[in-house]
Amino acid sequence: MTTAIPKKFTGKHVLITGGARGIGLEIARQFAQEGAFLTLFDTHAGNLSTAAAGLHEAGARVQTYEVDVSDRHGVTQAVERAEAAAPIHVLVNNAGIAQEKPFLEIEEAEWKRILDVNLTGMFYVAQAVCRRMATRRSGVVVNMGSKNGLDGEFGYAHYNASKGGVIMLTKTMALELAHLNIRVNAICPGYIQTPMSMEIDSPEFTQGFVDRYIPLNRPGRVEDVAPAFLFLAGDESRFMTGQVLILDGGQLAGQKPGPDLTGRMKTDF
Repeated sequence: MTTAIPKKFTGKHVLITGGARGIGLEIARQFAQEGAFLTLFDTHAGNLSTAAAGLHEAGARVQTYEVDVSDRHGVTQAVERAEAAAPIHVLVNNAGIAQEKPFLEIEEAEWKRILDVNLTGMFYVAQAVCRRMATRRSGVVVNMGSKNGLDGEFGYAHYNASKGGVIMLTKTMALELAHLNIRVNAICPGYIQTPMSMEIDSPEFTQGFVDRYIPLNRPGRVEDVAPAFLFLAGDESRFMTGQVLILDGGQLAGQKPGPDLTGRMKTDF
């Protein structure tokens, strides 16, 4: 008789911000496949409805809340409602926005909005959830960073600054919450093709970026990123906290060689 392999997150409540689309939705799908009960926060009611319908159809248990993470009062209320359904075991702090604009042209409102969502919003959600985790002396937080928080990118001063802040927020949270048995880590993806990026970036731009920067010679996919969140949320990483996991196809490893050099490299040994 075949014994069913137990699902890793059965009985666990996972809250995912920005969970209605792109990487966040793929993270939700993969947690659901491992038996998790899901709560999704997002600002877009239509995307939330579509995401929930698809997850329900696949057999997942999911509840959704329309929340702007930069609204502290709204975050507090939504976390209270989510906790009323079941204690939150895992927080995936994924919500974020980006804008390309030269440093000298960024308006005050644009700067503030990026920081409010990507960094301050992450703080609001994490504090609200971790205060409850602290009473239970148990929990895991996985923050969404970015390769841009480690080496920056031309034209994204406000986004780069927000993601650099996420990395230091992650490390400080890990230090302060370790004695409460709450682990905090971050994942920093590089160039990932999402529905949003594919609407913006032409195939020519994507191929040019890959050719110039990514040693693995392809853009990342949402399916490449989501498993890392499950790893950091699970028991396999139980001795990891305050760490930054980079998923960028090798971009930060160093300067990618040009075709003249790679064409001369030996491939048979």
